[in-house]
Amino acid sequence: MREPTLGSPQNTIEILQKYDFTFQKKFGQNFLIDTHVLDKIIRAAEITKEDLVLEIGPGIGTMTQYLAQAAGKVIAVEIDKNLIPILRDTLSGYGNVTVVNEDILKLDIQELARREHDGKPLKVVANLPYYITTPIIMGLFENHVPVDSITVMVQKEVADRMQAGPGNKNYGALSLAVQYYAEPYIVANVPPNCFMPRPKVGSAVIKLTRHMTLPVQVKDERLMFDIIRASFNQRRKTLANGLNNSDRLSFTKEKITGAIERLGKDPGIRGEALTLEEFAALSNFLGE
Repeated sequence: MREPTLGSPQNTIEILQKYDFTFQKKFGQNFLIDTHVLDKIIRAAEITKEDLVLEIGPGIGTMTQYLAQAAGKVIAVEIDKNLIPILRDTLSGYGNVTVVNEDILKLDIQELARREHDGKPLKVVANLPYYITTPIIMGLFENHVPVDSITVMVQKEVADRMQAGPGNKNYGALSLAVQYYAEPYIVANVPPNCFMPRPKVGSAVIKLTRHMTLPVQVKDERLMFDIIRASFNQRRKTLANGLNNSDRLSFTKEKITGAIERLGKDPGIRGEALTLEEFAALSNFLGE
């Protein structure tokens, strides 16, 4: 197995010129050109030779080379067909990598884990296109895909939202959804000059380690998330008004107020003040 050759600006430019590659704005392509950051991602993901790694958006194969060195097997899912010949070239010395030219949002990852890893949990590592970060991460969790951990490069602001707690301006539906399924930990902040082309915003590597048992017991997961979404849809509104105005919920104003009072809260409270445990309790009260 070869040593990784990509990861530096000059090697990246060489490959892009060799294949006359142009960046596609619609795919949100920003390739990593900093070997220190790559090392940090691999270390944080704690990959061993026992692991099957799913890489989303390998680009020209920069991180894939590092993953191939550390993992038992890597499945790299790339949507841009123009990158497939480049990946064939840059990954030719790695026998444990399979490249799949698909849209990750349409791929049956459960079936993939069954086929390639006996259904055992896999580890996800990715430098995600920022415009689809949330659907990808939530899709992995909500579809109960067997995932051990997700170590991803995301927009700094999104990483902050995933980690935020009640009362923080970044706290919202994404914070609660991520924390319901996993333990978030920001590994490193990454400035724009570590990418080609340079993004306009700062980035961060965040690791989401899946909870072995869910932190709260809720009778109806979907109802809880509908309540959470309704509470943050109009942040300036009170919790009672937010739930009352939601087209996803059909509870009377009295029932909503009664459930909030059962929580020991004032109906004038805002959603951003509630913890995950309190949202779970509220959902259980309203679902009765």
